[in-house]
Amino acid sequence: MTTRAALLVLADGRFPAGGHAHSGGAEPAVKAGRIRNARDLEEFCLGRLHTTGLTSAALAAAAAQGLDPIALDEAADARTPSPALRNAARRLGRQLMRAARATWPSPELAALAEARPRGAHQPVVLGLTARSAGLEAADAAHCVAYETVSGPATAVVRLLSLDPFEASAVLARLAPALDRVAGQAAEAARHGIDALPAASAPLLDISAEAHAAWPVRLFAS
Repeated sequence: MTTRAALLVLADGRFPAGGHAHSGGAEPAVKAGRIRNARDLEEFCLGRLHTTGLTSAALAAAAAQGLDPIALDEAADARTPSPALRNAARRLGRQLMRAARATWPSPELAALAEARPRGAHQPVVLGLTARSAGLEAADAAHCVAYETVSGPATAVVRLLSLDPFEASAVLARLAPALDRVAGQAAEAARHGIDALPAASAPLLDISAEAHAAWPVRLFAS
């Protein structure tokens, strides 16, 4: 049975999926001086949303729609050139899988967990979780699109002591863009794996590799 309220549970920052430990590239951007205030944060989030956010949202929508999660996991690997980001995506996927199987257990989640014991890519797991929760592909796409910007926004509040009200205002201003990206992702998923977007952000990839080598950091990625 489909219940839209399940989307609120899945998108809730308190859902124990491990996202709080990751900045979505915000930590190295802050250190490099590319994020200094709320305006910079909004530009960073918008760029991330239209690149890696679109790609991840489409993968999640495809998994929620019922496409082969193993093939989607391989597609996610091909769309993630940074080894550091691939590792982070699989760690997040493993943590989300634990929470998902405890919350919405299903044979599909169990099969993916068995096939990928070290973790599948987080967007694929999220899409399959949405499917297990009775949600639709568009719901999964919206959840990932929101995570794409809410993660960096929350991180920047901690990294810069940015006013949380300003960070929330940034997310509110991005809402129309979130809707558009989620819609594009869900539409792409309807046309199969080969039609999924492969938008990328090379600077995020480069920053992720440098960040992974830092001896001291606040966030895992």
